[in-house]
Amino acid sequence: MFDLPAAAWSRTVRGGSRLLLAEVVATAGLAVLVFALAPSGRTAAAPAAVGAWIGAAHWFTSSTSFANPAVTVGRAVTDTFAGIAPASVPGFVAAQLAGGVVAVAALALWYPHAADTADDVVVPHLTRETEAR
Repeated sequence: MFDLPAAAWSRTVRGGSRLLLAEVVATAGLAVLVFALAPSGRTAAAPAAVGAWIGAAHWFTSSTSFANPAVTVGRAVTDTFAGIAPASVPGFVAAQLAGGVVAVAALALWYPHAADTADDVVVPHLTRETEAR
């Protein structure tokens, strides 16, 4: 590990319909998990639930569950077993966007009032108004 450069373009080509479908499942499942916790009042469990989902999805999906475009781009600059060749990135990002669409549809179907509590899963950012309090 210490003999590797800090950053190097990955040569691990990842593609094919099975990997892209797995990425849709991983991304949709993660988004549904997070936004389903709010209506049930379990937002405090979100960090552990997300960690458990990603850890499990690493094993139950053939894509190893990147589930996030930022992670996908970041893995393009690591030439390790976890890397993804830059040419494979657009397909994964498209699959993640599709997973987001699937998650929105599933949430609308399963949790039609999820929007009422969606703010509970978003970490508030400090503003001048909240800092003054």
